[in-house]
Amino acid sequence: METSRRLWLKKIGIGVAGIGLTNFNSFASPLVSENLITSFETDTNLIFLRSNENPYGPSPLARKAFVDNANISNRYNWDVATQLISDLAKKNSVKDENILLGAGSTEILDLVAKFVSLGKGHEPKVTGSANYVIADPSYDYWTVTLDNLGLTKNKVPLTTDKKINLQAMQEAVNNDTKLVYICNPNNPTGTICEREALVEFVTKISQNTIVLIDEAYLDFTKQQSLSNIVNDKKNIIIVKTFSKMYGLAGARIGYAIADKTIIDNLTNLQSNTNNSVSVLSKLAAIASLKDDKFVSNCYLLNENVRQYTISELKKLNCECISSNTNFIYFSLSNYNKDYFKLLENNNIEGGRIYEEQGKWTRITIGKMDEMKKFIQAIQ
Repeated sequence: METSRRLWLKKIGIGVAGIGLTNFNSFASPLVSENLITSFETDTNLIFLRSNENPYGPSPLARKAFVDNANISNRYNWDVATQLISDLAKKNSVKDENILLGAGSTEILDLVAKFVSLGKGHEPKVTGSANYVIADPSYDYWTVTLDNLGLTKNKVPLTTDKKINLQAMQEAVNNDTKLVYICNPNNPTGTICEREALVEFVTKISQNTIVLIDEAYLDFTKQQSLSNIVNDKKNIIIVKTFSKMYGLAGARIGYAIADKTIIDNLTNLQSNTNNSVSVLSKLAAIASLKDDKFVSNCYLLNENVRQYTISELKKLNCECISSNTNFIYFSLSNYNKDYFKLLENNNIEGGRIYEEQGKWTRITIGKMDEMKKFIQAIQ
């Protein structure tokens, strides 16, 4: 069985030979009408600056993996998962047993929510006093699962310069705290915790409480991941995604890095372990990890366009927070026009107000020509 699996892996192109070279066009059915194929982006004039997607991705290697291997979508993908897990373990300096795949980091976050809310046997364990600690504002769409499972949200305000207040977060933890969530860099503010301070924080808190570190945007920085400490600090879970830097948001692929015991517990809550992600998404992720040039180019382009956008926003009297991501957090309090109406009139999908005091909003960093149109629209 193992020998046949290795042969199959080589055939589809994730063994030594690299990405498969089968031309998808040769498998296209002549009976399929082109009229059945429609574009989701029917309005080509629409500029997407809302969801922090990578405007340049997927990478060329990922796109090739999609097309060249589309013909194997009829097959299950256990061995592809094994290969991707191995590649991710190597990249993050951990073992295969420390990795769990999910359909985007959202699935992983949902599994963590269930894990901290339920007992080992998955019987309800949460009492009325159980809580979780999260910065405010931060990425909290996923926390509805925690809320529905009976945990109380303990929101900790940011510092005046919009950074996560680690000291206040620590003080908010009590005997009933089941989870502490840190988005680093933080969404929507784009600020980052200094690594040394963050390591000190998680080292202390994880002695009694699960600490979840969301590194969705860490690829846009030079800061080292905390993945290398998961085996030393047993109650730490790192969540990462291919949605942002790698441009695979629609392909839905993310993963967790944690101690084997935690991975085993999360696995018990996943109905089809490591296989909620499609074979094509996994192959695209494998290819993306090989495309260092694409990642480097996206990093530099994002830096350049971000600097331009911040400079132009400041000219419009918009206070901007220094960003470590592919988005910018800025204030509309001194902006005297109808910002959101101007976005709508110019076919631009932007963010929303995250903090009423100061009218703080967020804009994704698109391509340079998109951001010039954005600035022109709000001038």
